[in-house]
Amino acid sequence: MDTEVNPEHPVSGASVPKRPAPRLPGREPEIGRLTSLFPVALDGTAASAVLVGEFGMGKSATLHTTAALAADAGFTVAIATGSRLESHLPGGVARQLADALDEPGTPRPPVKDLCGPAGESEALDLFFRIVREATERGPLFLGIDNVHLADAWSMRCLAYIRHRVLDLPVLIILTSLIGHPPHREVALLEMAGCTPATITLNGLGDAGAAEILGLAQGELATACREATGGNPYLLQALRPRLLPGADPQELGSSLIGQVLHTRMEEFPHAPAILQAAAILGEDAGFDLLAQLAGVDESDALQAIDTMVRLHVLNNSNSPTLTYPFVRNSVLKDMPKTTRAVNHARAAKLLSEAGAPAERVAAHLLDATSIRIPWGVDVLRLSARNAVFSGRSELGARYLRRALEERLTSGRRVAVLLQLAHAEFQVDPPAAAQRVREAVDTIGNRDTAAFIASAMLLSLCGGQDARLAISAAGQIAARLDAGGPDAVWPLLCMTYLAEAGSRLGPPPEFRDFEEQWAPLTDPAAQRSRSALLALDAVRSGESAQDAVGHFADALTGDDGELFEQHYFFTLATSVLADEPAHVDRLCRVLDVEREPWDVHIPHGALPTLARGIALQASGDLQRASVHFESLLRRFDERGGTTTCPVGVLCAAKLVECWVDLGRFEAATSLLDRMDFVASQGLFTHTYLLYARGRLRVATGYTRFGFEDLLSCGRRLAHHGMRFPGFVPWRAHAARAALALGQADDAARLAEEDMNASARWGAARPLGTALTTLGLVREDDEAERALTKAITTLRSSPARLQLATALTELGTLQARHGQSEKAIETLRPAVELSEHCGARPLARRAAEELRSARRALTPAKDNEHGLTRQENRIAVMAAQGLTNREIATALHLTRRTVELHLSGAYRKLGIPGRAELGGALAKSQRGG
Repeated sequence: MDTEVNPEHPVSGASVPKRPAPRLPGREPEIGRLTSLFPVALDGTAASAVLVGEFGMGKSATLHTTAALAADAGFTVAIATGSRLESHLPGGVARQLADALDEPGTPRPPVKDLCGPAGESEALDLFFRIVREATERGPLFLGIDNVHLADAWSMRCLAYIRHRVLDLPVLIILTSLIGHPPHREVALLEMAGCTPATITLNGLGDAGAAEILGLAQGELATACREATGGNPYLLQALRPRLLPGADPQELGSSLIGQVLHTRMEEFPHAPAILQAAAILGEDAGFDLLAQLAGVDESDALQAIDTMVRLHVLNNSNSPTLTYPFVRNSVLKDMPKTTRAVNHARAAKLLSEAGAPAERVAAHLLDATSIRIPWGVDVLRLSARNAVFSGRSELGARYLRRALEERLTSGRRVAVLLQLAHAEFQVDPPAAAQRVREAVDTIGNRDTAAFIASAMLLSLCGGQDARLAISAAGQIAARLDAGGPDAVWPLLCMTYLAEAGSRLGPPPEFRDFEEQWAPLTDPAAQRSRSALLALDAVRSGESAQDAVGHFADALTGDDGELFEQHYFFTLATSVLADEPAHVDRLCRVLDVEREPWDVHIPHGALPTLARGIALQASGDLQRASVHFESLLRRFDERGGTTTCPVGVLCAAKLVECWVDLGRFEAATSLLDRMDFVASQGLFTHTYLLYARGRLRVATGYTRFGFEDLLSCGRRLAHHGMRFPGFVPWRAHAARAALALGQADDAARLAEEDMNASARWGAARPLGTALTTLGLVREDDEAERALTKAITTLRSSPARLQLATALTELGTLQARHGQSEKAIETLRPAVELSEHCGARPLARRAAEELRSARRALTPAKDNEHGLTRQENRIAVMAAQGLTNREIATALHLTRRTVELHLSGAYRKLGIPGRAELGGALAKSQRGG
């Protein structure tokens, strides 16, 4: 019976080699397990082991190294090797062993009789006698390499002797290809015994791989080991190809490809599946493999099963080739035309299966010299995604491949301009040349104008915009001969891109005025209205004019202008208080196609516009839901901190959270954002405003005040006078008051009032009047706040209305008008709670409670004087003037007079002279 010894047990005593043991890099553990069987055989008991591994793992080398150690330990060594070319010859392996064991001069039948012609029993017994007689001379080491290729008769011989040598000093070592199908009628275990030591050769580690490659351990050796799986045979094939700068993941050997293809020939349909797996790479799936190989599914499944067991394919739902070096080798062995055609077929199959564009495009790149007209759109989409994810060179490769197709003039212009954008990231002069080539290719004017506009819309801004603006300018110059209708939409888009990418004021709008008169095309007239609206916004002169021009621009279904980042940001801030126009804007923006800018998710613009309108109406909870869901989608595309629309969404959400009292969430989001001043877009200005508001709300008033002032400076630098974009002055004035800077607060409030009055819309005007009420005194303050409330009631701005009501109620309570304060503060609490503005609701509720307490009569008088009336009356009776009382209690003289009048009436006295006696009498009565 076989005995398996602990693999860690060393060879001891007489069996220890007397000379340096032969060394096999990285295989010390496996050789240690095999040599640990030596003592068992030396003690007179048979032992066996099966050494299995995939092709090239070093089974033969490990067997021969172990045999050399066995010879040193005193074993007689006999090794036979199975061969594919001899597997049909009866007795081939058995004859090799017999020849090695035969003692010269020993009389016996000829060794050729081992093939069985003299009779099966006699032949099997002859082989056993040869083995037994060999053991009489000493311990015996029998090694059979590639036993899976041995002929059937030899396998029968090995199975016959295995149970007859149990008490003999025999060690049998078999090597077999892992997963090889059972060969004829004898199983591997029948040859090795019931309980052989089974040793699997896996790939070498980094140290063993480095030694074979002649490299020091490091990143390169690791990369080579990963490319080959640590397979020694593949490492040896890789070594001469490892030139300086070579990427191991891209190397292969056509010789290895030939060998593997030949070895697969014995398995039905395996060569076709092998080739298909190499073509598909990571896209390999059962359906695609079968289709590309042109093999019936049942046959394909059988071939895949066999190749997985042989470790040629990975055992997964995507049965790819085990190692990159193997795949590259199979591809290198493939004729170029065959490979190109197969990649073209793979691209078509993947496209029909709905695979991502980038996976289809990867095959289109390798389908060189094959005409694939339908692939141009796939290549362009893949290039777009690659450029915006920072892989410009890959995007350029896709587009250069697209240019190999037969393209119409318009499509060639589109591809050339897109290629210019990709090349601009790495080679600006080459990009400029591509633009000139595109301009020279223009055939259809409308198509060229559309393509140039699309290029402008696809860019987030920054340096990329300079190339797009330059290209659009050159195309506009070519189109100018077609009249103003042909060139005007492109000029408008160029103007917007120029305005949105500048760090300073936008280009002069009047430069375009002379081209207005001849316009007859409705789309051109709408784009003119859009720029008129933008000019009104920047000048801050008339909300009515701006809204009217925006409404004209929205009369068509062509919403490209409203998709432009700069234009969208300002348009939504103006139209937020116009529900009908917001609905129309969302319908125009809700297009079926994907947005031009790859960072913007589909449907993001109408969602953001709706959220801005909800926020403007004071519906903070619903607005925050819109912003949060949209921000998650921007995060998925990596656009939250880079795309202007993503930044605007984040800034709006921060502002919303500040009003909701979610300060920690707002702080966490701001920590992710980029506040580099050079970005210079309105969206980043809004982000600065949001941070200023958060800092003031959380007690960092000085820092918040500086943020708000910086926001104002940037708006002025951009030439923006529209007060409704961000009400920075209102919040800066409040911060100034908190810091004790009353003069600064008054100046900011006056500036805000002037700008808002000039603009004329209810929201900014009501906000400015509220701020004015905070910096004015006495009746002026109350009149400003009352007017603010009246103004805001005519707008959807419920949060601003709640704020004005809170400020007026607080002022009324401070002036002793508790009844009025209660009537004012009660709706302030309800409205702020309805908006979800928790900080404002808490403040309004506290002021309401204080006003109610002030109305409660003092307990120490019988005439029902309120606490404030009693306090003022006592101070007056002590001889203080109305001015002195007002100063001491931080009231106005008018308020003191009103309280004294109430006290006289309740005490039944005509004036101040009788006040002392009446109070004394009231207290005695109490």
